[in-house]
Parts: sequence; C-alpha cells; structure tokens
Amino acid sequence: MRTGRSRHWTSCLVVAVVAALAGCADPPETTSAPAPRPASDDRTPTEAEQAAGRAALAAYAGYLEASREASRDSDPRHPKLTRFLGDPLLTRVRVAIDDARRHGAIRTGTLKSEPSVTSVSLDGDPPTVEIQDCLDATGYRLVYRKDNRVVPGSAGTRHLATATATRYPDGRWLINSGAAHEDQPC
Repeated sequence: MRTGRSRHWTSCLVVAVVAALAGCADPPETTSAPAPRPASDDRTPTEAEQAAGRAALAAYAGYLEASREASRDSDPRHPKLTRFLGDPLLTRVRVAIDDARRHGAIRTGTLKSEPSVTSVSLDGDPPTVEIQDCLDATGYRLVYRKDNRVVPGSAGTRHLATATATRYPDGRWLINSGAAHEDQPC
C-alpha cells in the first residue's frame, strides 16, 4: 500500500515541479503546440517593440533564476519570485516548490535556456510578449534533501517551452503564464 502512495506522490511531484520550473501553466500533456512564427512578418520591429522584448527576456531569465534558487532552498516565498512572476504562474510555482518541500525534495543542477521573442503586442490590454525557449533540464535533478538520492521518475528532458510576459500597470514586465511542451524536443 505504501508503495502505491509513494509512486503516486513521486508522479505528482515530478509533474508539478517540472511543470512549474519549465514555465508551465497547464500539465504538459494538456498543452497544445505553440503557434508557429509568421513567416511573412518581415517588418523591422519598432524601438518600443525591441525594448519590450528585451524587458520580457530579462523577466524570463529572472524568473528561471529565482525559481532555481527557490527550489534549491525549498522556499516557496523566496523574495525574488515576485520580482519576475505574476499570477497565475506565481501561485503555481509556489505550490510546486511547497509540495516538493513537504516531501523532502529539492532541485539541484543546471537548467539551460535558449529563449527568443516570438511576438510583441503593445496594442493589447495589457501589452504582452510571447517567448519561446528550448529548455534543457537533463542536468536539473529533483533529489531528496536528506541523502541526495534522485527522485524516481524525475529525469529532465530537452524540450520546447513557451511563456507570456505581461506589462503590469506599474510598468514591470512579469511572466504570468507558460507551458512546457515535453512532447516536442528541441
């Protein structure tokens, strides 16, 4: 009986933590493929669009770093999370980190990222920037804190991830949604 619970916990934890740290807003199996980049968009981005893209990529990099720090420290209230994340993604990341903490697991290793801006919408309310990333989580491990044993079934992959950065009324760009497309290697 205990083995069944252990497997269930491990499966839930792996999905929750990988999903949250890969920028997921939905479980990987329920996400659809990202929209392809329009091939016909040959226009040069405006200075405002370029600045928005740079700000969004900075927020995305900050989000990944804050998530790694919070996961390494088992701290769902890590102060850097709110600097780079907005809801609903902020809450999902916190829940995943807290779930891992309650089960004695932390993240260690390296998460590699190759993000790029796929679209900028400054006319929307609110303005948004779409980001596509090739996340390499093969060196990013979920381990038990007490003995550094790898949590079974928690092997990372190299896969496509998408995220949305939104400009909030105070002018900050925050990552507030995303998805891991683990069925799409990159």
